Amino acid sequence: MAAGGQAPGGGNMAVGGAGPERGAEPPAPERVLFPPTFSVSEIKNKQRRHFMFVRWKQQQRKEKLALRKKRRKEREALGDKAPPKAVPKTIENQRVYDETTVDPNDEEVAFDEATDEFAPYFNRQTVPKILITTSDRPRGRTVRFCEQLSTVIPNSHVYYRRGLALKKIIPQCIARDFTDLIVINEDRKIPNGLVLSHLPDGPTAHFKMSSVRLRKEIKRKGKQPTEHVPEIILNNFTTRLGHSVGRMFASLFPHDPQFIGRQVATFHNQRDYIFFRFHRYIFKSEKKVGIQELGPRFTLKLRSLQKGTFDSKFGEYEWVHKRREMDTSRRKFHL
Repeated sequence: MAAGGQAPGGGNMAVGGAGPERGAEPPAPERVLFPPTFSVSEIKNKQRRHFMFVRWKQQQRKEKLALRKKRRKEREALGDKAPPKAVPKTIENQRVYDETTVDPNDEEVAFDEATDEFAPYFNRQTVPKILITTSDRPRGRTVRFCEQLSTVIPNSHVYYRRGLALKKIIPQCIARDFTDLIVINEDRKIPNGLVLSHLPDGPTAHFKMSSVRLRKEIKRKGKQPTEHVPEIILNNFTTRLGHSVGRMFASLFPHDPQFIGRQVATFHNQRDYIFFRFHRYIFKSEKKVGIQELGPRFTLKLRSLQKGTFDSKFGEYEWVHKRREMDTSRRKFHL
């Protein structure tokens, strides 16, 4: 045998089996392990965390805008063959169906409306006359709110209780032909509640009041409201309970609005919160209309509806808001 590890014939002989065999696959590369999904909230530095969050929001906004432009170009390219626009999902259109939703053609609803406590008003047998009062010893903000509310509701009168109980006020109101009683409650010098009692037979509604803004606190407000009777807009009172509350608000205002005043009082129900706004509309041209908010503004949340006039001890309640039992779903509304 030739020295040097050469095989006969001059071929080289592999020593120790070194070197890959022909046809064998190369070894797979090692897998790179990345860290798990990172959250901005894990950043300890407050300034760095805020910077990363702002940058992430900007990136999300850019992606959303790019997707919107892409869809718009696709719709323009398809023309009439473009698919209809998708309806966004909101809490309102995903609302849980309520069995008490009012059907305008329902005979039972029509019969109840013809015989309820508000039938004399809607039959034009009574003229609204409102008494507005407050809790005991009201502060200046509550007093100013009552005075401004009296300029919104025609034929309303503001009187201060001077410690007189509501059970004694109601018979006096009935004797003086008042049709409704409004009581503004306050806490820590801020109006936080409203009691509305329809006279003489009820019902009585108790509302939580929030987000009160007086006229001087509203930006870009219009001039002082005039004495014209305003128009009334009631939005989204769809259930039997909401229908009763809407009729109660409607009975505060006279039937025939004076359109020359161009003033509108709006009660807008959204997710069981009732937003009140008072506007004046202005005709800028034949096609354009502008609005000016006159104030005041506030938000109401129904707490209870009681049969008859105000009676905190022996009153019979038609409906009471119980948070733990009723607020089990964000898509469940009562008005």
